[in-house]
Amino acid sequence: MSRIVVAGGAGAMGRITVRDLARTADRGIEIVAADRNVSEARRVTRGLGPRVRAVAADVTRPASLGAAVAGATVIVSACHHSLNLLVMDAALRAGSHYCDLGGLFHMTRRQLARDAEFRRAGLLAICGIGSAPGIVNVMARAAADRLDRVDDIHVAVGTRDETPRRGVSLLAASYSLQTVLDEASLPAALFTGGRLTFVEPLSGAGPVRFPRPVGLLHPARTLHSELATLPHSFESKRIREVSFRIAFPDGLADRLRFVNALGLTSTHPITVNGRTIVPREALLALLARAPRPVVTGPRDEYEILRVVVRGRIGRRRIEEVVDCHVPGVIDRHAGVDIDTGAPPSIVAQMLVSGEIRGAGVLPPERVVPARPFFAELRQRGMRIVRRRRAHARGH
Repeated sequence: MSRIVVAGGAGAMGRITVRDLARTADRGIEIVAADRNVSEARRVTRGLGPRVRAVAADVTRPASLGAAVAGATVIVSACHHSLNLLVMDAALRAGSHYCDLGGLFHMTRRQLARDAEFRRAGLLAICGIGSAPGIVNVMARAAADRLDRVDDIHVAVGTRDETPRRGVSLLAASYSLQTVLDEASLPAALFTGGRLTFVEPLSGAGPVRFPRPVGLLHPARTLHSELATLPHSFESKRIREVSFRIAFPDGLADRLRFVNALGLTSTHPITVNGRTIVPREALLALLARAPRPVVTGPRDEYEILRVVVRGRIGRRRIEEVVDCHVPGVIDRHAGVDIDTGAPPSIVAQMLVSGEIRGAGVLPPERVVPARPFFAELRQRGMRIVRRRRAHARGH
C-alpha cells in the first residue's frame, strides 16, 4: 500500500489536504496526518475512514519526524515554510518524494540548492504547490507554452470576503500570521529589465479589475516564491519582467502597513523600560488576547488567481490572461483556502500514480502537467478561464 504523510496535518492548510486525500485518493493509498498536536490531528481524521490515521510528530526532532514518515511514498509539508528543509531531510532519509506549500522566496532558494541530493536519490521534491505559489505557476506554464517568446509574467491575487461576522478583525488571515507579517515587512522581490531586485513591501499597489464577483481591487507587491523560480524557468524564452501582487481582503493591507510602520513586525529585540522585548512577539501575544470576530452566517468568499503572460507568436504581440476562479466551498470546511490545501493532495496523488515523474528539486511550472492538474481543480469546484488578445508595446 502506498502512503502519503502530511506533516502539519492538523494545521489550517494541512487539514484541508488530509480531507481532500481522504475523499479523492485511491483506496490503496494510506493517509497519515502527522502533527505535534496529535489530539487535534485525531479530530481532523475522525470519521475519514480506517485508512486515514493520526500520528504524533515534532518536525524539529528528526527521530520523531522520521518515525512518523517511515514508509511514506510522498511527504507533504504543510508546516510553516521555515521548517521545509527539515521535512526535506526527512524525505531523503525515508526515500520519499516531497512537496510543500512554498518557501516565501528565500527558503525556496535554499531548497532548490538541494537539487543534486534529490537527483542522486532518484527522488522528486516539488517546491510551492499551493495556490500562489502553485496553481499560478502551472497557469504561467500553460500560457507560456502557447508563445514563441515570453516577455512578461504578472501574477495577481484578489479575494472578496463578505462572510457576515460580529466584531472587528484586527490582523486575521486564513494562513500563517507569521507568514503574513513577513510578507508585510520583508522587501518584495521584483524581476524587471531582466534583473532581480527588491522593493518596499506592500508597494506598487495598482488597480486590477478581476472578474465578478471580486471586481476592482488594488493588489500590492509582497515577497513570494514565484519570483524565485519563474524568471529562471522561462529564461530560454527571454523573459524580462515578472511580478507578484496580492490584494488582502477587508483592508488588511492598510493595517499591515500601519503595524509595520510602528516597527511591530520586527523580530529584532528592543529595550523598553530596561526590559528586552521582541516587537513581533509582543504583537502576536496581544493579538492572541484580542477577541476574535464571530461568524454569524454562511461563508461568502470568492478568490481569483490571475496570471498575465505577454510575449510573441512570430511577430505578433500576444497577451494571455489566465484566471482561476475559486468559489468558497462550504461542504469542505475550507472556503477559498481549498485552492491552497487541495493542490498538494492532487500532486501527491500524481506522484504516487507515476503521472508525475522525475528527480531533483523543481518548481511546479517545471514538472506539473497543466491539463490533468486543471481537470483535478475543476473536480474540486475551481475553474480555469483563458483569453487571448493582441497587445501593443508598453500596455
